[in-house]
Amino acid sequence: MDCCENTKHENQEKSMKWGSMNMDTKNVVLWVVIAILALAVIYVVFFKGGLTGNASAGALDTTGWTENEKMNYEMHGTIPARVSGASTGNAGGMVGGC
Repeated sequence: MDCCENTKHENQEKSMKWGSMNMDTKNVVLWVVIAILALAVIYVVFFKGGLTGNASAGALDTTGWTENEKMNYEMHGTIPARVSGASTGNAGGMVGGC
């Protein structure tokens, strides 16, 4: 009888030590979460235009733009005013700023 009580006591200690789930279940849950995150990253990179969130990258024709205009477009999303159909974005008359 004493051996049965010891086994029961050891099982209770293990369950209290690792929480309500045993280690095998925790490992499976951890790997499932990692797999879901990896699939989400792959989806964003390949189907949504990359990690920058710019799904329309390369949609504008930048031929004839200066290097400075290209850099401003890539870094800040600023389209030169001389491009047809581009808004100046300077409605309030403020010069500079973010």
